[in-house]
Amino acid sequence: MTETYSKSRQRAEIAFGNVQSQFFAKNKAMEELDSSIQSQQAKTLRLREARLAKQRDDRALATSALLAKRAKAC
Repeated sequence: MTETYSKSRQRAEIAFGNVQSQFFAKNKAMEELDSSIQSQQAKTLRLREARLAKQRDDRALATSALLAKRAKAC
């Protein structure tokens, strides 16, 4: 059952298909951008947590070394 449409209807269908294709392409690009941003934010959070943990460990190590040094001096 193939229907034949008028030339103007065919042009309208083609134009609509093109607009729809552009719309879906934009949506896909936005989804990819959102995904990229989310992964970047997650990586930043992981790195920040690792840096803060290292700073806590370094601070605790320095404190214990200072306490040991004071204990030896007394």
